[in-house]
Amino acid sequence: MAHTPPKLADLKSFQQPVRVNEQHKKSLSRLERLALWITSHVGTMGFFLIIFAWTLLWLAWNTFGPKGSRFDPFPAFVFWLFISNMIQIFLMPLLMIGQNLQSRHAELRAESDYEVNIKAEREIEAILMHLENQNEQLLEIARKLERR
Repeated sequence: MAHTPPKLADLKSFQQPVRVNEQHKKSLSRLERLALWITSHVGTMGFFLIIFAWTLLWLAWNTFGPKGSRFDPFPAFVFWLFISNMIQIFLMPLLMIGQNLQSRHAELRAESDYEVNIKAEREIEAILMHLENQNEQLLEIARKLERR
């Protein structure tokens, strides 16, 4: 017999649950969690529709609303443009931070997948060794039966 296949208990000792998502969540600071929350909510159609509707309301009110109630009358849309630019200036770095955090998480998941693949490879090798061992034993039994 060429190889002694590993025992089932030995294989089970290699199996440890992989908890990448839980580990990643625990490693995040409050600010990083906030950045991820903003990234996941700002990058939606709902957020886009809210900003679009708000812009239309702002422009409509300040163009067609009662003259005494307009807080940013027609030539003064510069204030709204300033606010829009400030939103963009603050959101872009936050979105990039969130994407970097999501990328880091994806890398951890990829490493975890690699570890699972290595474990599966070990188990397949052990199964193949067992099959090879069984084949040798069956051939030996067949030879003994032929001799009788």
